[in-house]
This record gives sequence, structure tokens and C-alpha cells, in this order.
Amino acid sequence: MDAEQLREYGHKMVDFIADYYKNIENFPVLSQVQPGYLRKLLPETAPAHSETLKDVLEDVQTKILPGVTHWQSPDYFAYFPSNSSVAGFLGEMLSAGINMVGFSWITSPAATELEMIALDWLAKALKLPDEFLSTGQGGGVIQGTASEAVLVVILAARDKVLRRVGKDAISKLVVYCSDQTHSSLQKACQIGGIYPENFRVLKADPSRDYALSPDTLSEAVSHDMATGLIPFFFCATIGTTSSTAVDPLLELGKIAKSNSIWFHVDAAYAGSACICPEYRGYMNGVEEADSFNMNAHKWFLTNFDCSALWVKDRSALIQSLSTNPEYLKNRASQENLVVDYKDWQVPLGRRFRSLKLWMVLRLYGLEKLQAYIRNHIELAKLFEELVAQDKRFEIVTPRKFSLVCFRLLPPPSNEDYANKLNHDLLDSVNSTGKLFISHTLLSGRYILRFAVGAPLTEERHIVGAWKVLQDEAATLLSKC
Repeated sequence: MDAEQLREYGHKMVDFIADYYKNIENFPVLSQVQPGYLRKLLPETAPAHSETLKDVLEDVQTKILPGVTHWQSPDYFAYFPSNSSVAGFLGEMLSAGINMVGFSWITSPAATELEMIALDWLAKALKLPDEFLSTGQGGGVIQGTASEAVLVVILAARDKVLRRVGKDAISKLVVYCSDQTHSSLQKACQIGGIYPENFRVLKADPSRDYALSPDTLSEAVSHDMATGLIPFFFCATIGTTSSTAVDPLLELGKIAKSNSIWFHVDAAYAGSACICPEYRGYMNGVEEADSFNMNAHKWFLTNFDCSALWVKDRSALIQSLSTNPEYLKNRASQENLVVDYKDWQVPLGRRFRSLKLWMVLRLYGLEKLQAYIRNHIELAKLFEELVAQDKRFEIVTPRKFSLVCFRLLPPPSNEDYANKLNHDLLDSVNSTGKLFISHTLLSGRYILRFAVGAPLTEERHIVGAWKVLQDEAATLLSKC
């Protein structure tokens, strides 16, 4: 393809995407297709001869889009947001066009250096301690997801302690988290060879809005040490997946530090809000952490994937993940003049992801990004108020960011029916195609989650979603 063909096809693709966003509200938010639908619509083998872009895009329109759940729809309120933006899209487009593989500095110096600069900018916006900046012994790196971020730090922490106590002690290593911690930590432990019986899931305190009590952690650590085990890793969360609970970082961090435990803070969702001064307090105590993670692709207008991880001691990552085959050796790396991000992650290859984060930070600026976050939180407040005014529903946990946890109350003296009732409400609402919400379990109760964060969501979408919820609830209650 020459430059003129690229220009022609590129314009057509941009037009297609622009029309998609223009009409996104016309699609069912949650795809309504049945499993296996696409195999019935597409040929069994690849075409022998080239086809036109026009034909391909027609198939996208008629066959692919019906099977898409539209995460950028203004009526998308499930899980957590996965933001897209013009700035993020353009950065992704430019990265794809350049198509470099920046595993070491020499493979494209700008990719490594821009990543260091952009993550330093973001770290300063979050007011992270200076130890997390690339100008010191630590620094930031873009991982694909928070799952990858927690994996690489648990590997670094594991190897750091094994160098001290001997590799045969792996059976004694213990990991701690609350029962509200994301399941990616469990997977990281499985990959990292941590014995399943040494993965401690501590019960969060409902009276603390499902945050982890420092006393609970302290007791667990003391008990394990008394039995000859080696506590080595603890993960706290700012904004848990179920209810956006915030663990008390300062107290928990001091316990970790006093016991030489690697302290990781997962702020995958809520970290974005902490660029606003009024929410920065939720990060108090992050100075005790060894590593910190937030997903710019969740709520920061940066297209997936872009998970920012900072560490205080980059050497711990490098010692655990570095390889140095002959065919990758070069003077800049051998003389330790540069950062080679291949040694900070699991794969060798890596995309030029910092371009889109850099473009988001430049094209929006911190003031507009703060306004964007605040707007979603105000919309969540509106939804919370609407729920609170309807006595058929209850708010289950206090709203901290832009997630509202609520449920439909069962008929009197029929609490056992509550979980089924809310499960049925979720299914009936999502089956309308007018909105998409998700659920969780808190203290055994089936809870509905309404997460505001799609870039196109306005007040009218909140009001419309609430009307659907009320109507479907009325239908279900009439059958009780």
C-alpha cells in the first residue's frame, strides 16, 4: 500500500468510526446475539483473492457490530469504564502507523524516553512520592493491564526475598490481600509459584465499608511468622471492584514495612480520580508503598491498553525479569546508560503506548481531565439521589467515586428472595438493550452496580437508565 492508498483507506476508516460514534446510541448496549452466531455468517475459509475495503466494512456493519457490546455507549454502566477519546484514538493510530517494537532503548529511543517522561508527568499529577520518578532509583512503566502489573511486582518481590532466604524457601512465602482484592492477584500467585495454601484472603470489614482492618492484617502476619512462614507481599486497594472500598494505606503500609513485606497499591479504577485535589486524600499512605498501579485506559480517556505501574526500586524488577541474549546486546544497554523496558515486563516486544497517554495529557490538559472526572462523579451522585428517593430500593454502600451499589428490596418478610429478585432485575434490564449494568456479592447479598464513566454519558442517560430500572422493577414486583 502506498501513501495515497493509505490516505484513501484511512479517510474511509475514520469516516466509519466517526459514524459509529454518531450512531452508537442506536445499538443495543449489551450484544443480544447467541453463542456461535458469527460462524453461521462467515465463510469457513479465508478468501483466496483480495476483497475491497467497502465489502469488509459492510460486513463489519451487518455482521460484526451486532456481536459487539458497546463499551463507549453513553448507556454503558457495567463493570468499570474503558475510556476512548479522540486524543487516545489518534495516539493509537499514530502508534499503529509507526509500528515499532520498543523493547529496548536502541530499538526506538523516543519510545523509551517518552514513556519515562509521560509517566513522570502522570506521577506528578497524582502527587506520588519522588521515589517513583524515573529521575531516582524507581520509575514508571506501561503494562498492558493491572493483571500484568501485579504479576511483575509479585515476581520482583518473590525473587528479592528468595535471594535473601534461599530459593528452597518458596514453599514458605505468604501473600496477603482482602476478600475485595481483584482476582488478578490470585492468578499472579498461581503463575509465580506461590503455594495456594499460602495465599491469604482476609475478610474485609463491612463496618468499614468493606475496607481491610489493619488489625486483621497484623494478626495474620504475626500468626504466620510464629509458625515459621515468610510474609513477603501485600496488596491494598484504592477503589475495589465490588464497591470502590478504599483500604487504609498508611496503617497497612506501616505493618508491611515493619515486617519487610512488599506493599503494592492497586488503584486501577480510582487512581484517575486522584488527580483531583479533593480525592487525593484517598492516596494518603502511598508513600509507604513499594509499587503503585492505575489504569489510564479505565477512566483517563486513554484507549485500551495502558496500565501505568510505578516502582520505588527498578532494580528489583530488572533482577527478576531481565534477560540479555547476544543478539540484543548494544553499547547503550551494556554501559547502563539507558532504560530497557523489556526488563520491566513479561514479554519482550512492546508497543509505543506512551504516545496516546502523552497526547491525552497534552490535548486535554490536567484541568479538563479533572473536569471530566468530576462530571462523572456528579452524574453518579444524581443516580444515587434518584435511587435514594425510591423506597423500593436501597443504597448498599456509600458512594465514593462514580460507582453506585444498590439493590431492589424484596417484599416484606421475604429477604431470602432478595438475591433472585435482583438477579432477575439485572437480566431484564440488560435484555432491553437500553443499558448495561453488572453485579457483585457483598456479605452474601446480590448487589447491582451502576458505574458512570463512558465519555458520552450525559444527565439524560442517567435519567433514562433509572426509568428503565424503575419500570422493570415494577414489573417484577407485581409478580411477587
